[in-house]
Amino acid sequence: MATRPPSKKKSSAHPHRSSKKVVLEDDVPEPAAPRIHGHGERRLDLVLDFVSFVAKPMPLSLLLDEAPRRIAEIVGAEVASLYLLEGDGDELVLRGNVGFPLGARGKVRLLVGEGITGMAVECQRPISVIRASQHQAYRAFPELHEERYPVFLAVPILSHHRAVGALVVQRTGAKAFEPRDIELITALTVPISSGVRHAQLVESTRERAQSRRTGGGTRKVTLPGVPMVPGRALGAMAALRRPASSPARSPGSEDPRLLHSAFELVGRALGALVTRAALIEVSAEASFLDTYLLMVTDSRLRERAFELIGEGKSVAHALGMVAREANRAANGIVGDPFLQERARDIEDLCDALLMLSSPDARAELPSKAVLLGDQLTVFDLLVSAKAQPVGIALTDRARGPRTKVLLQLMGVPAIIDVSGAFKWASPGDVALLDADHGFLVINPSRAEVASVRAERRNLPPPSTAGAVWPPAPFPAPSSSGGAPESARHGRVSVVPVTLESLDLSTKEHATKTPSEEDGVS
Repeated sequence: MATRPPSKKKSSAHPHRSSKKVVLEDDVPEPAAPRIHGHGERRLDLVLDFVSFVAKPMPLSLLLDEAPRRIAEIVGAEVASLYLLEGDGDELVLRGNVGFPLGARGKVRLLVGEGITGMAVECQRPISVIRASQHQAYRAFPELHEERYPVFLAVPILSHHRAVGALVVQRTGAKAFEPRDIELITALTVPISSGVRHAQLVESTRERAQSRRTGGGTRKVTLPGVPMVPGRALGAMAALRRPASSPARSPGSEDPRLLHSAFELVGRALGALVTRAALIEVSAEASFLDTYLLMVTDSRLRERAFELIGEGKSVAHALGMVAREANRAANGIVGDPFLQERARDIEDLCDALLMLSSPDARAELPSKAVLLGDQLTVFDLLVSAKAQPVGIALTDRARGPRTKVLLQLMGVPAIIDVSGAFKWASPGDVALLDADHGFLVINPSRAEVASVRAERRNLPPPSTAGAVWPPAPFPAPSSSGGAPESARHGRVSVVPVTLESLDLSTKEHATKTPSEEDGVS
């Protein structure tokens, strides 16, 4: 029987395919190469530069100057403003800015909840708007001309669940700030918040419950104020003084002839101040100087003083009686504010004549000091200025209408409305007066002292241009006994030479480099 040959399996028409995909080595993607974001990405470069800047310890004034400028450049804004929360924590004060006039710093103020900026601080959230003037909370400051920069963003500066200030950026056009801009600016306020806390601005002014002795000791304290005359000054603190009511000398130790010289010196000094007022274009505001000229050249006041001296009175008693007689005459006519003001001027003039003719050591001021007081009068132009102060800080009691022009005539960096100054400052404390931003820093850091000294070294030598000292001999009184015709109209002839002869300070004196001879080591 024939056997059947073994059957052969038919090969499949389709070759066997594996269910698994074979991945070739050439198909494996290579890991992406790391990208180094080097120099050249402008915005990133600016942000890194800002972070590096704010990470370093620095004076508050430098932070207030540089932070707004750098942030404005990062987001492409024409204006950047830095507000700090001051007072009882309810007032925002513009302390740092780029884009607005320098005079706005320290003077533009908002309550929390007032304006777009105040609203952002109140709700602790950023607020942006394309047309700021159309926002219901908008608060206008005409002197800033903000309508030129309608695109507005206000971001609160937060610290420990509370606001310490606000950062505002503004620009022209009609393009709103993008969300990434808002997020970035919000993040950049963090190091600013740290810098403000380091300055102890808020803590120092609010620490009222703690019982302590008067004077700051060696602790650094930053007190805010309102700038009046720009500039920065460094010196020892000294309080403004007046002659004591009780004379320090017996009548026999005084020389009445010195009173004659004092009358002549005051007359010439007032004439020079009238000229200085014209040079700095404040003649209208300084018109009260004409009243002082009339009084010092009035023969009746001089004759009455010497009549009392002839009766055996001391110079101090004689001038004091002249002032009291003027007060009695003014108060005798009820409701005449003009005569009452004139009586105060006579008393002020008599104090100046007394200090120039019979100096009271108890009222002498140290030279090249930062002066602190409640008010400024013509006495300080005539007497206090002889000590060549480098700066002036006045308390919140300095509200007189003459304060601004008197400070301008003194010509040194000055701020007013410094609250709590006498509580924290003691005579001899080192003080840095920053009248660019409106701060009085008691016991400043070494870095702050060094920055002021470096700034002074970079300034040009003091100029004597426009100087009005010493004045020419004052014109003799007219035959009628009143002031000379030129004095009545504020046209007193003076010789414009150097200032040093009579030691009356001007702004140029404040620019001298502070050194150990200023009492600052």
